[in-house]
Amino acid sequence: MTSATRNQVLSLYMRVFRIARGWQSTLPQETESERRYIVQEAQTLFRQNQQLTDHTAIKNCIDECEARIGIGLHYRNPYPRPLYLPVMGLATQKGRKLKAQQHMGKQAKPVYLQSHDEDN
Repeated sequence: MTSATRNQVLSLYMRVFRIARGWQSTLPQETESERRYIVQEAQTLFRQNQQLTDHTAIKNCIDECEARIGIGLHYRNPYPRPLYLPVMGLATQKGRKLKAQQHMGKQAKPVYLQSHDEDN
């Protein structure tokens, strides 16, 4: 990782913590739990991606983080927006249709959910 990329990642990391420190939920009773979620999610994802060396993978993670920050601030919701199934998203359990639908689901996954597995 170059020093410029390292500085960008560290500034993004600090920005997330500054956002968490000043976070105000739309429901006042949820403010503390949302702050904890923001900090925990940042720590988890940054540690998960700490060993990346590929510049495109690092750039994708930076783009994902910036997208999640933008969406979270705009909608005042720290949680990732749900992934909706594409049209005809519920195929039968056999044949090509299921494979095609799974492929479409992977293609439809937005940039702000790239770190999440299919399980989450």
